[in-house]
Amino acid sequence: MPDSLHRCAWCGTDPLYVAYHDEEWGVPEYDARALWEKLVLDGFQAGLAWITILRKREGMRDAFDGFDPVKVAAYGEDDIARLLGDARIIRSRAKINAAIKGARIWLEMQENGEDFSEWLWSFVGGAPIQNHWPDSDARPVATPESEAMAKALKKRGFTFCGPVIVYAFMQAVGMVNDHGVECFRHRQVRALAGGSET
Repeated sequence: MPDSLHRCAWCGTDPLYVAYHDEEWGVPEYDARALWEKLVLDGFQAGLAWITILRKREGMRDAFDGFDPVKVAAYGEDDIARLLGDARIIRSRAKINAAIKGARIWLEMQENGEDFSEWLWSFVGGAPIQNHWPDSDARPVATPESEAMAKALKKRGFTFCGPVIVYAFMQAVGMVNDHGVECFRHRQVRALAGGSET
């Protein structure tokens, strides 16, 4: 039975997409490992629809050892061959290699005393940006913040992290609240971020 809640139009009616919109998208995420997983998944999305990634996400989590950076960083050619043969994931050698390389950079940062979460959140001043888009308005595909983050990620050696992918990542992990103002989640996500309505 359909409900009467007003949602962002992009999630459509697919139950998986609706659940993602209602429960995850825009919720501030501060866990360093979870942020890396989401960045990897957004990289795998390049050229594809996000619903494709959502449908494969559980299989990808299993195939990539729960996106444990320590385990993924240790992957060698046998693991790459295993992944390329796994129909549950996006079988792109370039994207698999990007995930492995990203895990190694993540670990290197940790070993150097850098917190991946604090570093990423620094691009938005440590707190979510609260946007107030009418639902009918198109969102930007990139912003100065996503361009700065993408440039910094690339400088560190991350790949599949251009400004458009990075902005989608920022929206998903709550660095920006891009729920439309008419969407029932806009106010809820704002409250999660510790913000009040103005």
